[in-house]
Amino acid sequence: MDTLRFKQIDVFTQKPFLGNPVAVVLGGDKLDTHEMQQIAAWTNLSETTFVVAPSSTAADYRLRIFTPKQELPFAGHPTIGSAHAALEAGIVKGRKIKQECGAGVLELSVDDGVIYVRSPAVKLAPLESIPSKVGIRLAPGAALLRADVGPVWLTGEVSDAAALAALKPDMSALAEWSTLLNASGVTVFAKSGEAGCAFHVRSFAPAHGIPEDPVCGSGNICVAAWLRHFKRAPASYAARQGMQLGRDGRVHMRVSAEAIELGGRAVTCVEGALKTA
Repeated sequence: MDTLRFKQIDVFTQKPFLGNPVAVVLGGDKLDTHEMQQIAAWTNLSETTFVVAPSSTAADYRLRIFTPKQELPFAGHPTIGSAHAALEAGIVKGRKIKQECGAGVLELSVDDGVIYVRSPAVKLAPLESIPSKVGIRLAPGAALLRADVGPVWLTGEVSDAAALAALKPDMSALAEWSTLLNASGVTVFAKSGEAGCAFHVRSFAPAHGIPEDPVCGSGNICVAAWLRHFKRAPASYAARQGMQLGRDGRVHMRVSAEAIELGGRAVTCVEGALKTA
């Protein structure tokens, strides 16, 4: 029986039990893909990651990311949470980190306690409006974009924060529609109308077993790409997500013509050993 180091990290918060949790298994090289997927289904979190030795000399470590149902090439909050775990465990040191994952070798940096990751390129394509049976109404005239950053989010703007908070999608219809478009789910946003935070965001992925993601890193990257596409993106801003689930996370974004960076703080809530057969 092998014993592996295990942490559960809350991301996009400094307070335990807020933000979005990710399970991180350190030294996962002894596990095969089937075992990793089995553990991810057991933790029953939106994502579980495994920190393993890099295959590229350009990287400090390699990260494998699993939902309860499948492996992902990239995801935002697992990347930030795993970097926090690797720093805490002494696997990496300093303010610059190179993480290898299915999307390639990504650059991470630590700035005043916020861990930023430079996003892979986001591929955008226009879509027809959301089917009425899904139960998500965009703002009048708002465009719907298919945003592919590894996970694929169908991304659009809602009229205001109150309308966003009131959304109650039909999860069966949403799962059917997103599966038809080979997408992870839907991410929608609205201006917050409050100081210190530019936007509110919600992400729904029932086809992946996640009715609503508490605070979605890749979804927020897709929102930033949507805003940049329509020349509405601030150079830096904060977004809130997860209030409807009692999480209230804070996401930090940096946006330029060359890059989108996703940032967040993180806190360790669980630390121990994972025993495997």
